[in-house]
Amino acid sequence: MEGLYPIPENWRWASLGQVAKWGSGGTPSRKKAEYYTGNISWIKTGELNDGFIYETEEHISEEAVAHSSAKIFPPHTVVIAMYGATIGKTGIMGVEAATNQACACATALPMIDYKYLFHYAGSQKEAFIRKGKGGAQPNISQEIIKSHEIPVPPLPEQRRIVQRVESLFAKLDEAAEKLQAVVDGSESRRTVILHKAFAGELTERWRKKRSQANYPWVNWWLADVLEDIPRNGYSPKPVSYPTSCKSLILSATTSGTFRGEYFKYIDAEIPEDSHLWLKPGDILLQRANSIDKVGVSAVYTGGEHEYIYPDLMMKLQTSDSFDPWCVAYYLKTKAARNYFRRNAVGTSGNMPKINRKIVCSLPVTLPAKKEEQEELVRILDNLLGEDRRALAAAQAVLAQIPLVKKSILARAFRGELGTNNPAERPPV
Repeated sequence: MEGLYPIPENWRWASLGQVAKWGSGGTPSRKKAEYYTGNISWIKTGELNDGFIYETEEHISEEAVAHSSAKIFPPHTVVIAMYGATIGKTGIMGVEAATNQACACATALPMIDYKYLFHYAGSQKEAFIRKGKGGAQPNISQEIIKSHEIPVPPLPEQRRIVQRVESLFAKLDEAAEKLQAVVDGSESRRTVILHKAFAGELTERWRKKRSQANYPWVNWWLADVLEDIPRNGYSPKPVSYPTSCKSLILSATTSGTFRGEYFKYIDAEIPEDSHLWLKPGDILLQRANSIDKVGVSAVYTGGEHEYIYPDLMMKLQTSDSFDPWCVAYYLKTKAARNYFRRNAVGTSGNMPKINRKIVCSLPVTLPAKKEEQEELVRILDNLLGEDRRALAAAQAVLAQIPLVKKSILARAFRGELGTNNPAERPPV
């Protein structure tokens, strides 16, 4: 067999059909409820987890096996999904089990290590998908799988490859777990930082150097810190061609940071002095969205007269005594976010909304002096900036881990992991 790519001289190419005994399963009649009351594990493609399968959602009876095309396969059987969106997913039976007809089941012959077969099958997912036939949900057959080529090293080398691959994967999984903890903990870290900020803890040392008495903190209503009442936006019908007027959409602020790429063009004349035109430092608050997003806000950082804002947003403008970034940070606190969620009005069929009265009645606790507000913003920018950078770095590395695993497998099945012994003879 010519093979797909060069391999070491003491390896051989074979087909998957030559290295394993293949079979598939079946689905017992759903009309017979008693067929699904047995103790035989029954695997469906959705349960293939690219690892060992020890338990299944459903179990069938011996009678179900006897009266259907379902078959019982031994532990260590390698399973490959053949149909639809799950094509190429793999698993290993950790227990004796049957499968439905969408699974191809391989019992390794003596010349192949079942884990080697499993890892190779997993590395070929994209190749199996390319071989799929059909429409939106293509399928592959056992014959396609059995004719697929596999590089076969000597059996000891197969086991060394498995050991090396699993050792490297374990280290990557450990790293991924730690990185995921960074990602998962990001929101709680931000919550704690913001809580400390508006409890006065982050600027406590700063105040002490300047005399605490000169820098009090005060409880206000949000209306007290605004230049004017909040104003709703305007949402005319969008057009499909460029115009001189760009209107933001909700996605521009949903992340909590202004994103100017989220807009639509409108064909309307907006007067130069209209409140709809935004200027840097305006706070845009979502007055209607899902219950998790209602009340989300961001400081506008675009240019003057570059965008207008939609009806589902409110524009807040702070008075000269208040730093807009400090107020915006307060709006991100757990207390503020929970306040908006509690007071949002809406049903399961309607988008929850908050009105001007609710927004103006938000209790806020802020430094009385703008100087301290600006210091607090500086500290928060640094702390939350570090957290954002750590989060982005963790997410970037997490995204690379599957690619690293793919690269390891590609090298493994080319004999490039440094484990091959040229003196060993191939098994086929």
